[in-house]
Amino acid sequence: MRYVAVVGPGQATADQERMAEAVGRGLAERGAVVVCGGLGGVMAAVCRGAGSANGRTVGILPGNDRSEANPWVEIVIATGLGELRNGLIVRNADAVIAVGGGHGTLSEIALALKAGLPVLGLGSWEIEGVEPAATPADAVARACDGAAT
Repeated sequence: MRYVAVVGPGQATADQERMAEAVGRGLAERGAVVVCGGLGGVMAAVCRGAGSANGRTVGILPGNDRSEANPWVEIVIATGLGELRNGLIVRNADAVIAVGGGHGTLSEIALALKAGLPVLGLGSWEIEGVEPAATPADAVARACDGAAT
């Protein structure tokens, strides 16, 4: 079973949310566990998509209050670590899919690359090591099949 972290902004655009929801649905259909930051925006959309296909979702929150998780997170882990929780998200994944993103997403990408994980980007940071994915389905297939290098 693959664990795939999906990272992106908490304040996402409609297009980013659409892509994240499709990624979540696709990951669930392939039996992957979705790991994310558990809050809004891309995180809520990926969990909503996974939930629509009866998928498993894990939200690793920055705060101490589990009730802050979006309603589609199945397993909530409250860390009280703030942005430091980004390392836990990455370390609990076999691959990372970045949908859009700001500086928090960039930190997750950097941690994933440092850990040697494949990182696929959908409209995300164009930096060395991030492999652009053409579509949500492409990102899902490459993350699940281990085809990303």
